[in-house]
Amino acid sequence: RGQLKIAAAVMAARCRPNARFHRVHGTNVCLDASRTRATRVESFANGLCFSQEPLAPGQVFLVEIEEKELGWCGHLRVGLTAHDPQSLEVVPEYSLPDLVNMGDTWVFAITRSHNRVAADGEEAPVRARGPPWEPFLLIERVRIPRDTLVGRSRPGPYSHILDDLYKTNVLPATARRSRIGVLYAPQPDGTADMHIIINGEDMGPSARRLPTTRPLYAVVDVFASTKSVRVIPVEYGFPSLQTLCRLVIQKHIVHRLAINGLDLPPPLKSFCQHE
Repeated sequence: RGQLKIAAAVMAARCRPNARFHRVHGTNVCLDASRTRATRVESFANGLCFSQEPLAPGQVFLVEIEEKELGWCGHLRVGLTAHDPQSLEVVPEYSLPDLVNMGDTWVFAITRSHNRVAADGEEAPVRARGPPWEPFLLIERVRIPRDTLVGRSRPGPYSHILDDLYKTNVLPATARRSRIGVLYAPQPDGTADMHIIINGEDMGPSARRLPTTRPLYAVVDVFASTKSVRVIPVEYGFPSLQTLCRLVIQKHIVHRLAINGLDLPPPLKSFCQHE
């Protein structure tokens, strides 16, 4: 029964408008007209953003880092909160510690070597990584198309030097074009675990025993060296034929520049090289 509820919630999430940011945000944040791009226009703080709607169980709120700003120490922060952004009298200056100190909020700073947070008395296990061409990421009973979750560098004249990094779908967690997602997975005891996803890899439970009796909104703090982020819509279901073709091609080429010599339609070449 629990699995059916999760599946129904995910299907309902698919029918909603594309994910976007809430109209309530930090004083230094500027949203574009679609409310899918958030830019911190000055300073290093007051960059707090929220999802427009509460997340459904297993629904990922995914953002891509679009711009960085040198000179600041610290990176993007993401998490969940049970506070309705509309009810906030003042948007806190920081997610950590200000919003967290309000209670019912779970936020973590993304670092260059972010790892899962173990439960009390538990050692964090080594995470098993599947092949980068596996089409789905499995978290609890939720299957998420991996292709959308993975941030990729854009090819340039010397991009083949980084092809080993590219093929394994690994970008530094805080790099430009890195994709960071957050979701919660319900547990048998009625609570939920929060998971953070970095470039298609599940970091494991970052927080446990979250209440599911209240709506949970995604929190994205465009903090310090992170200047701008964009919401990436995640569609649940089977990967498209185009995506499957790309995965097969990338699995067999020597490096990305070799795509130029393949007898493929130009749009498919571009799709394979730039996504």
